[in-house]
Amino acid sequence: MTDNVFAVADRDSASLRESYRACRELNARHGRTFFLATRLLTAEQRPAIHALYGFARRADDILDRIDANAGTAERERQLDALAERFRAGDAGGDAVLPAVLHTARTHRIPGVLFESFLTSMRMDLTVTDYPDREALDRYVHGSAEVIGLQVLPVLGTVAPHEETAPYAAALGKAFQLTNFLRDVDEDLVRDRVYLPADELAAHGVDRDLLQWCQAHRRTEPRVRRALAAQHAITRDVYRYARRGIALLEPRSRPCVATACTLYGEILDRIEDLDFDIFVHRARVGIPRRAVVGVRGLAEAWRVRREDGRR
Repeated sequence: MTDNVFAVADRDSASLRESYRACRELNARHGRTFFLATRLLTAEQRPAIHALYGFARRADDILDRIDANAGTAERERQLDALAERFRAGDAGGDAVLPAVLHTARTHRIPGVLFESFLTSMRMDLTVTDYPDREALDRYVHGSAEVIGLQVLPVLGTVAPHEETAPYAAALGKAFQLTNFLRDVDEDLVRDRVYLPADELAAHGVDRDLLQWCQAHRRTEPRVRRALAAQHAITRDVYRYARRGIALLEPRSRPCVATACTLYGEILDRIEDLDFDIFVHRARVGIPRRAVVGVRGLAEAWRVRREDGRR
């Protein structure tokens, strides 16, 4: 399947088409589970989803990857420059921004959703712990919930926005909370803990104990109980978010259902590991991803055949 970049890009704008292709390559390289799910969208929908992924990835690269050795002030400067170029509608030579700006205009995605995302990204420069659920939720709103809201106009709905938006936000949150559980070890290396401190403390867990687990490559029983409690909370978010799939346009449901299944199964793997996340990274294997992907593809083709008969 080939993404129809010409369906969303001006036919005489080679640079815009190249930007969409760059975003697609970023998604394919770094967001494997998400990229697999996007293959179930129509060719007209996929470029916009890749563009939105590319914007998130661009900020993530500034924070943790390309410029990991840069100081806080330099990374903040780069984030601010990215924000200013977005606000001004001027890509400034950035490979992903032309596609992002075009997607935002085409699908009328509110700029405040991008601003909220960048606000949470700036928090990663200075905030390393979250005292309670309310504080973490403020971060998650910008880092994940707004992503669900950004993609909603691309996916399309069969119900009013005010009815569908809470479910879209919840699905973004579910994916993010899953990442937090899977990546406790990796986040500690970056001096971050994305779990509410008061909820950990209820099980006798603090940052020092998490670091002990990391150093000894084992999950201490109190930490296991704390992680199990976070796991249960995340399951509840998935249960709520899944109710929104039926409110999407039929052509988009196989993609979102597949993504929901695959990310949810990361939680299964964490549980299968008995929360031994300091030794093993929970992941859904390629054979299982292929099975879920094929089922999703079959459903996508069924929906498109039905649409073709109408």
